[in-house]
Amino acid sequence: MGLIVQKYGGSSVRDAERVNNVASRIVEAYDEGNDVIVVVSAQGDTTDDLIEKAQEINPNASKREMDMLLSSGEQISVALLAMAIERIGRPVVSLTGWQAGFSTDTNYSAARIKKIKTERLQNELDKRRIVIVAGFQGVNKYDDITTLGRGGSDTSAVAIAASLGADVCEIYTDVDGVYTADPRFVKNAKKLDDISYDEMLELASLGANVLHNRSVEMAKKYHVKLAVKSSLEKVEGTYVKEVNQVEKMLVRGVTRDNDCARVALVGVEDTPGKAFSVFSLLSKKNIGVDLIIQSIGRDGKKDISFTVTEGDLPAVLDIFEANRDTIKADKIDYSKDVSKVSIVGAGMVNNAGVATTMFEALYNANININMIATSEIKISVLVEQKDAERAVVAIHDKFLHN
Repeated sequence: MGLIVQKYGGSSVRDAERVNNVASRIVEAYDEGNDVIVVVSAQGDTTDDLIEKAQEINPNASKREMDMLLSSGEQISVALLAMAIERIGRPVVSLTGWQAGFSTDTNYSAARIKKIKTERLQNELDKRRIVIVAGFQGVNKYDDITTLGRGGSDTSAVAIAASLGADVCEIYTDVDGVYTADPRFVKNAKKLDDISYDEMLELASLGANVLHNRSVEMAKKYHVKLAVKSSLEKVEGTYVKEVNQVEKMLVRGVTRDNDCARVALVGVEDTPGKAFSVFSLLSKKNIGVDLIIQSIGRDGKKDISFTVTEGDLPAVLDIFEANRDTIKADKIDYSKDVSKVSIVGAGMVNNAGVATTMFEALYNANININMIATSEIKISVLVEQKDAERAVVAIHDKFLHN
């Protein structure tokens, strides 16, 4: 048999019943003769509760101390899960991120994994122990605990799978796979048997919350076979791998991302280097920009519009306010009531008319488009947030109604 890495999210271990359910799943894989390493997130709403506690004490706590606090959530999960497996009578050991060998950079709250020293993990596997690892965390060169930021446990699991050459990395969530759209409001959404790394990366980046984009990026780089499965039901999930279909499905998924805000610099000088001066101010503060539109200059002026995550909006407005003399805009406009709706599919690259079909679906649904961005395998549009769900349903019906 082989090496299986499994990852369980917070909802999968939120209470005693679910912890015991997960323990049974793990033991089943172990009893089939596999080596098993399991990465676990903090239980249920633990992380949110810890953030709330921090707010009560110090709303401006340092990121270092927040990492020290938040990493405790995963430590609780791994210990409880190991206890459940002990009770079943199988050999098991729980490890924090640093005990498991996760070495990161010094970027507190959004650390990147530099390497994994695999000796401890390998030693425990050699003793035929099930290894339970705290996800989302590591240690930096100062021996300080760091956390990996949003989706960190997915990334931890893929990193272990890549470092030890695992046969598969199974990501267990409260959904049973990757769907063509969010099945909560798109009733005819279909589960995909498999999807390519590139398609999954785009879907993850565009608001599909099944997998985090950093983990998919790493899986692609190191050829880790990923499986998205339900922690509650025993059904086949979706495999993320290199998919070499002769005729690729035109559109694989439709997503909606409400976590965005539109910013418009109205009436800036139409001179060379203006876009550079604007966006360099944001990049210095590590603020990512997505859709960008620049109007054709008239009367020596032009408009520049772009989107950022809603959480970055206050920082963007502060930066522009502090640099008004550099930007020289007549007006700075913004809106939080927008959503990004996207279609993704590797088959789009060889098919003309995909954009036309998408725009026709939105026109028929009487939905206005604010901005458009395209790549080889995706088309994204910005619409009013109140129209976003209708937009996804209309586009999904147009492309994936069969």
